[in-house]
Amino acid sequence: MARQNQNQNQNQNRNQNNNNNNAVPNAPEPDEFSLKETRPSLGGGRVPGNERFGTAFDLVEQMHYLYIRIVKARSLAPKQGNNSNESPDPYVEIKLGNFTVCTNHVEKNPNPEWNQVFAFAKDRVQSLTVEVTVRDKEGGEEDNSIGGVVFDVVEVPVRVPPDSALAAQWYRLENGSGGELMVAVWMGTQADEAFPDAWHLDSVSVSGDGVANIRSKVYLSPRLWYVRVHVIEAHELNSNSNRQSEVLVKGMVMNMILRTKALSKPMWNEDLMFVVAEPFEEQLVLTVEEKLGNKEEVVGKCLIPLNSVEKRMDNRVVSSKWYTLEKHTRGENGEVNVVQLNSKIHIRVCLDGGYHVLDELTQYSSDLRATHRLLGSPSIGVLELGILNANGLTPAKTRNGHGAVDAYCVAKYGQKWIRTRTVIDSLNPKWNEQYTWEVFDPCTVITIVVFDNNHLQGVDNGGGAKDARIGKVRIRLSTLETDRVYTHSYPLIVLHPSGVKKMGEIQLAVRFTCVSLMNLMQMYTQPLLPNMHYIHPLTVFQQDSLRHQATHIMAVRLNRAEPPLRKEVVEYMLDVGSNMWSLRKSKANYCRLIEVLSSVVTFCKWFYHVCMWTSPVLTVLVHVLFLILVYNPQVILSFMLVYVIVIGILRYRSRARHPPHMDIKLSYADRLNGDELDEEFDGFPSTKHGDALKMRYDRLRSVGSRIQTLIGDVATQGERVQNLVTWRDPRATTMFLVFCFVLAIVLYVVPVRGVVVAVGLFVMRHPSLRNRLPSVPMNFFRRLPARTDGLL
Repeated sequence: MARQNQNQNQNQNRNQNNNNNNAVPNAPEPDEFSLKETRPSLGGGRVPGNERFGTAFDLVEQMHYLYIRIVKARSLAPKQGNNSNESPDPYVEIKLGNFTVCTNHVEKNPNPEWNQVFAFAKDRVQSLTVEVTVRDKEGGEEDNSIGGVVFDVVEVPVRVPPDSALAAQWYRLENGSGGELMVAVWMGTQADEAFPDAWHLDSVSVSGDGVANIRSKVYLSPRLWYVRVHVIEAHELNSNSNRQSEVLVKGMVMNMILRTKALSKPMWNEDLMFVVAEPFEEQLVLTVEEKLGNKEEVVGKCLIPLNSVEKRMDNRVVSSKWYTLEKHTRGENGEVNVVQLNSKIHIRVCLDGGYHVLDELTQYSSDLRATHRLLGSPSIGVLELGILNANGLTPAKTRNGHGAVDAYCVAKYGQKWIRTRTVIDSLNPKWNEQYTWEVFDPCTVITIVVFDNNHLQGVDNGGGAKDARIGKVRIRLSTLETDRVYTHSYPLIVLHPSGVKKMGEIQLAVRFTCVSLMNLMQMYTQPLLPNMHYIHPLTVFQQDSLRHQATHIMAVRLNRAEPPLRKEVVEYMLDVGSNMWSLRKSKANYCRLIEVLSSVVTFCKWFYHVCMWTSPVLTVLVHVLFLILVYNPQVILSFMLVYVIVIGILRYRSRARHPPHMDIKLSYADRLNGDELDEEFDGFPSTKHGDALKMRYDRLRSVGSRIQTLIGDVATQGERVQNLVTWRDPRATTMFLVFCFVLAIVLYVVPVRGVVVAVGLFVMRHPSLRNRLPSVPMNFFRRLPARTDGLL
């Protein structure tokens, strides 16, 4: 045994050295990627500890701001100089120490309106006064001052929600040509309703359309529906050829096209399923086509508006309809001519509201409710998320000669997406924004991602620039205790072609509040998905196709918002492409399986030591327990249940006290070489050629050969069991049947309890009574034939 262990250690060291030669340089330290518990001063420090408190914005640290609301002006003096009778082009300039900001200018208006709010962080205010000056914009010349107002920062009133908004007042402009300005100045926090739309001091470099891209926003996902089109048959089709041909039906919604099988008789009875979103603006286009060799000729088509399609929420049969086909042809001037045909198609179409449209992976889903509103269930609790700050972000770009990050967060749970404001040019951004969601199922996941904003100068219609990923965090609600505040710093981990990389840390505060404990417990007894997923299940191909459609629709719809939630953000949130082949994920899943089976292996090793009498005292105790259970079989199940209860109680003290986080060791991301990473980031189909592609193919063949051998060994053992009674080996089958006959007589004569005791004592006999050679039953089983003889 010592020599065997020594050889095994040498092999492990040799394999480890080989892996280190191919490993990605600068392997990360495990502690660098660990979860850290924090104790921020939540809610302004009014409430100590992780207790439940009842104020708004109590999961974030208070950030104090000086707010200035510029509403409007009146009776402004006309332009000075030669244009004395011309109305001014006024704008307001706000000067606070070294900082100067301006409103938009209004052309030729002595009574302008701005309605703009400016927010200055209190810790960056270095002046005791605020100068608000109304100026007249002069093209190419120094702007003239119409007048101004000065406010003392110390005397600014403090407003704390839920107090009503501070009313703006008229102030006479001093040191100028006259006029009045309506303005409001107050000190508040990020809980102020003016905060989301306020112009912040760190956005000085942002102008034009880019201002909209840095503000916080809440988005709602469109309600998605499945469209089920059951194509039955077609009659009186006008064939384009004299010979018999095959006919098929194509269905199209937006850019998604599905087709039935091509049959010689137009009787299909097939389902085509699409994903659509409310409001139903699209049409379902069904085209009957005739297959002539490699070409497909259109026989006719019909258009069905989706807003007229019947909705259902169960498995009832929707009435079918005959639709007349039309022939669409183009005239000489490009106009479309529609000709009614005698051909008809028989279909059954409905909007299936009994399903949940799977736009996310099931294991990461944040909402599992059915689409139809009547199938909705009441909420069981509230999820509150406080996005505090990020630390040590890795620069993603260069600005003015130094690394810069313009970070913002996006979180999704259910149909509600939130986007924080973008903090400009900061490696340690502070957001301190709090959001709330209704919870309908505890076995769901909230996803938080951090991105670097690359659209500060406006909307990129060309689609060239993309927001860069900084990291992702997932939190499963079922792992959280109710009414407890979790404050942790989560590592932001991204897998690059160069290896796994920590991009920084994000500090979050999470609280799951339960409305009714009984309703929460009852959810664990309900099906995970709506009933239609089990009554009329979707095939694996349909699930993949429909999820692809759903993610595409989601990305298109959210990209229309203002500011847009871009395609790369939506796809990263919804884990698009995560099911692609990856050797790393295969190794990780293999290690997970081995860990699951480790308890069985541990029990087998323990029982082996019992049988080998390694510890005589333990072996004797096992013999005594075995005899007690044999002569008292009614206590076996009770004993097993008590054992499970004891194990659960003993493990309560060592339970996980923190939410799960991205684990690089579990993901097998810390033991990769460069080629495996390059393969994972390769597209589909592959863009590689030559030796690299050949090497990957050979490696895949090597892995496949091992799996092939394992499957073959399992099949061989199963075939040997079958051949016990198939007379494939007449002598072996005869011996087995005779053995069964003798065993039946013995079991009839001898009490079963005595047989069990004899078998148990024989298995756990002393090593001096054992033989090193395999047992007789094992020898007999290994000699049984299998179907391997018939393999080529």
